[in-house]
Amino acid sequence: MGRIVRAISADASVVCSAIDGKDIVNEIERIHKTSAVVTAALGRLAMAASLMGFGLKGEKDSVTVRINGGGPCGALIAVADSLGNVRAYVQNAVVEIPLNKFGKLDVRGAVGTDGYVSVVKDMGLKEPYCGQVPIVSGEIAEDITNYLATSEQVPSACALGVLVAPDLSVEQAGGFIIELLPFAPEESVAAIEENIKKMSSVTTLLRSGKTAADIALMALEGLEPNILDDFNVAYRCTCSREKVEQALLSTGKEELEDMAKDPQTQVECHFCDKKYVFTPDEIRALAAKAAENTEG
Repeated sequence: MGRIVRAISADASVVCSAIDGKDIVNEIERIHKTSAVVTAALGRLAMAASLMGFGLKGEKDSVTVRINGGGPCGALIAVADSLGNVRAYVQNAVVEIPLNKFGKLDVRGAVGTDGYVSVVKDMGLKEPYCGQVPIVSGEIAEDITNYLATSEQVPSACALGVLVAPDLSVEQAGGFIIELLPFAPEESVAAIEENIKKMSSVTTLLRSGKTAADIALMALEGLEPNILDDFNVAYRCTCSREKVEQALLSTGKEELEDMAKDPQTQVECHFCDKKYVFTPDEIRALAAKAAENTEG
């Protein structure tokens, strides 16, 4: 289980949500069998989506964050619910490129910088909220900060980190998003900037024994912060046979009748790798249902 903690300043003008996402990112590596740099990239995006989803109010609200910078890993997608549970997918799970000039995994090189960050928030309204901004760094955290400031007009700071072991397991993974409300005084902004300068990387803090709560409180040091929420979060896919059937129905009668000629039809979930198998009779039954829906 991962953990998200949200802290707020005494004057309620600054909020920090922090995540310990080691278990989530380990699950990403297990399911998708990602190479080290892709684990780092998709892990960062998944934790960002988790933190963004955690801020939604409705029980059925969700956020989808997609980034495609034209790099070798292709498109990366993460979907989170309002409790911070998240699932993720990457187009190319195995990318082998040299370390960057700092001797670290080159997330920027894997993601690329020629493209966009797209965010879709489904909050139960007639139309979901959609925002899109150009990629500014490909390192994920800076891109999320830029998205929040540009598309949602929320001044923020984001830090994300994934430490991958030589055996490809995840040693540490975590991050935080600090959001300033419009009435945040200049003193609070200055304090946040100073705190961020003093803080080590998130993975270093976690490795030293700090918790998500410790990190959230460190980020808001000097602002008399209090813990608002403290929740377990997980990598959680929401696929089901019923949802797959609905997706098949949407292909239409003719396409389904063509599928029924095969000995079996297998549909694989991109997010959890689960496979759903349908017999020709089951596909024909769906084709008949699709025909009824068209006539109706």
